[in-house]
Amino acid sequence: MFAAGFAALEGAQVLLLEKNRQCGAKLLITGKGRCNVTNSEPDQKRFSEHFGRNGKSFLTALYTFGVNEVVEFFEQRGLQLKVERGDRIFPAHGGAGDIQKILNKFVRDSGAEVFTSCLVKGIRHHEDRSIVVQTGREEFVTRNLIIATGGLSYPKTGSTGDGYRWAEALGHKLVQPEPSLVPVLLEEPWTAEVSHFNLKNIQISVRQKGKTIAERFGEAFFTHNGIGGPIILDLSGPIRAALTRGKVSLVLDLKPAVEHQLFDQRLQRELIAHSNKDFRNSLGSLLPKDMIPLFVRLSGIDPHKKCHTVSKMERKRLLGLFKGLEMQVTGCEGFDKAIVTEGGVSLRDIDMRTMRSKKVSNLFFAGEIVDLAGPTGGFNLQVCWSTGYLAGKEAAK
Repeated sequence: MFAAGFAALEGAQVLLLEKNRQCGAKLLITGKGRCNVTNSEPDQKRFSEHFGRNGKSFLTALYTFGVNEVVEFFEQRGLQLKVERGDRIFPAHGGAGDIQKILNKFVRDSGAEVFTSCLVKGIRHHEDRSIVVQTGREEFVTRNLIIATGGLSYPKTGSTGDGYRWAEALGHKLVQPEPSLVPVLLEEPWTAEVSHFNLKNIQISVRQKGKTIAERFGEAFFTHNGIGGPIILDLSGPIRAALTRGKVSLVLDLKPAVEHQLFDQRLQRELIAHSNKDFRNSLGSLLPKDMIPLFVRLSGIDPHKKCHTVSKMERKRLLGLFKGLEMQVTGCEGFDKAIVTEGGVSLRDIDMRTMRSKKVSNLFFAGEIVDLAGPTGGFNLQVCWSTGYLAGKEAAK
């Protein structure tokens, strides 16, 4: 939508082909429906570093249309934005539906024509440089084409890898697409019991063969078969890679701001304060109410035992649950739960200064279809805005 709108504003005759009944369907599920528009990281170089090995390739698009331009684009169209925890930028009021409406109006006002419910079946490139796009309706002939079909994540929204097939057929190499930013599956059956509230200000470490290979601080939540949330999504890449080498465990620290010894002293004070109460009634100030029965069970301490009779060994087991609850990873969710797709059209086959294909001179790419995947926090939508803008402008030229 960004590519089509900005190409049309340059004076090009633009036709946008959308296989869904409406444009921007995937926007509606971003940020749990709130749409994390971008990230307020002010330094473009640091922003690009969030994309790992390919980050430098993103810099031209980011300098051309960066965070400030995104904020200005939406606020000029009446949508106030605000910065939240983790430098995430969201609509101050409303959510993803408002973003979608603004983009639909932008495309209409730009002069671009839009065909929805229009499934593209194939693309042919002719020797005269014309490109033929075959659809369920008819064939369209164009001098320039932008492929902005997304990846494979959330296929129900239309992201079924069509663009990958067309790119390969036109001679481009693919970096193996993988589901990225996904919830993690756990062996422990009790996660379903505590899946209805968020864990805030926690730390999770990824462990393999006794070594910590990655860790994050922030928010997470248990699911019916594992664990999800922002820090888990960001850890899912290292977890997926580690699983190819062997068993992986997660270690949860519910109180990372407090050292073991200090928290042990806190536990002792709580047990003394509730000395004549049953152990099951002593953890109210340390845990959410619904999590207490689980911790009582996992601790192995008799729930009816009086607090003053809890032994040092039992208290140490309880301390271990708060500061180092270990869980065994069985796998990661797939594309149906992936926020983005890692991999895609190789950046070696794209001139990232213009988003133009190096294989087909009048073909351009934009968005998730290219091999650029960042962490949670608005980074991946910024790829869409920046590369869409750049591809639209350059294709129009």
